Formats: sequence, C-alpha cells, structure tokens
Amino acid sequence: MKMRRYQDDRDYWRIREFLRQIFRSNDYREFSWQVYRFDYWRWHGVENMGHGRLETDVFLWEKPDGKLGAVLNREAPGSVFLQVDPNYRSGQLEEEMVEAAEKNLTTKSANGRRRLHIWALHDDIQRQQILSKRDYIKGPQADYQRYRDLYEPIPDVELFDGYKIRSLGNEGELPARSWVSWKAFHPYEPDEAYEGWQWYLNIMRAPLYRRDLDLVAVAPDGELAAFSTVWFDDVNRTGAFEPVGTSPAHQRSGLAKAIMHEGLRRLRDMGATRAFVGSWNEATHALYRSAGFENYDLLESWHKELK
Repeated sequence: MKMRRYQDDRDYWRIREFLRQIFRSNDYREFSWQVYRFDYWRWHGVENMGHGRLETDVFLWEKPDGKLGAVLNREAPGSVFLQVDPNYRSGQLEEEMVEAAEKNLTTKSANGRRRLHIWALHDDIQRQQILSKRDYIKGPQADYQRYRDLYEPIPDVELFDGYKIRSLGNEGELPARSWVSWKAFHPYEPDEAYEGWQWYLNIMRAPLYRRDLDLVAVAPDGELAAFSTVWFDDVNRTGAFEPVGTSPAHQRSGLAKAIMHEGLRRLRDMGATRAFVGSWNEATHALYRSAGFENYDLLESWHKELK
C-alpha cells in the first residue's frame, strides 16, 4: 500500500465509509473510530477548537486498486489514532503509520521537545510491542469504550418534579444549549471566559446530526439543565452518546441517566441494536454503568518525547 495525505472532501466521504466497513469487520467493537467520532472531530475539533486540519493531519494508505487499507489521524494536539482494516493489518503497516505520526503529528511539550500520544487497546500485543520497541511508555490515560445492546431492558427513570426531557428546540435555543454546555464542562472558569454560542452551528453541520436526537433536560423554571447529543448510524444500526453533561446547579438529580435512557429508547425505536459511550474517570464510569453500559474495551495512551 502507498501512503498519501488527505486531499479533499472526496476523501472525507471515503474515510467515513471505510470506518463503517472496518467497524463491521471488527464485530461492532471500537477497535477503530466510528463514523460519528470522525464527524465530531471534523466539525467540532477542527472547526471549533482548532485541533488540526484534514489536509495536514490525515494520512491514507491505499492498495493499487485504490481501496483504503488504513487511515492515520490526529484528534487533540499530539494525540493520534491508527484506523486499520483487520484484513490488511501487519506489523510493517503499523510501523509505517507510527513513523508517519512521529514525522508529522507531534506537538511541543512545555520543555520544548516534541511529544506524541498513540492509543492502543489493552490487549493489542502487536501494537504495544511496536510502541515499546520505539521507546513509548504506557501512561495513566485510558478511555473505557463502553457499549450495551439495545435488546436489553431500558428501565424508566423517574424525574424530579417539574423536570422534562425533550429534543432541542429551533435555532433560538442554541444560546441556551451552548451555555449549559459551558457550565457543565467549565465549572470553575469565570463566566467572562465564555465565547458565545455560534460554534454550535458547526455541530449541526455534521452529517449524522439529528435535532430529534439532540436531547435536553429542562428545569421547572425553563432553564436547560442537562444535555446529550446522540449520534445514530443508520447503516451500521448503532448509536453513540457524545457529549453528556449536566449544569453544576442541577447535578445529583439523576438527569444524565434519565436523558441517556430516553436516548436509548429513541435509538431502539429507530432500529439501532447497540449503543456506545466513552468514560474516563470514576464519576463517568459509575454513571454509564448505571445506564447499562457495563461492557467495555480499554484503550490506553502510550507517549514518547522526541528530539
């Protein structure tokens, strides 16, 4: 296979179909990214957060007939992912991908040296051996890629009096939706640091975005209290929750669990068979386990400083 850089939107759509195909080949386990995550990085990470550019930070490996065999891409600065078709996976290919990442996708650390994080499943011996041989060290960062099947029961969750769950309203509600997201993910930052709501328009441009799956919990006074955007891939019949959050003023009210159960019911009614969510600390582990996401694959971060 030959490597080349991402060129244009035609590659964007090819990569999306490639991710769908290898997700099926991996028996609907997140050994690679799902389509929703590539979309989310494209429309939120790149457009809103400035985390890279497709033309410089995505690399494709193609067979002579043009078929994709692997894709390398960054997410956050210095954090990269190897998406590999299991039918073409080899140590040589992954060595090439790691070398390309070291050459093109590092970021500078505080001491001025280049650093790189590469993710590997906890039981992926081949990739771990490649990384260890190249002086990578396994760090404490880990992503629990949780999943549950939708044929399992989805219990009702009783809401506190006056709270309601519904789909996000029209564009006039985007400032409120953006504000509750800011409060959930920046609880200790001053309100003056808030940068406005227009970024949410890019979220809505993602191909899988559906407003009927963009769920909010509304407090008795009409304030948005919690939220979750649910992504439905109707080709693979899977769904994912990204992000999930609750405003600090409304936490410990069971809203996040209730909103996820509503999302699970909607996914099931649309024909989805499995749902996914990622957790990274004890609070999110507990929340998602309580919503039925007990199974997981553990993705670990390996890091290295380069000269």
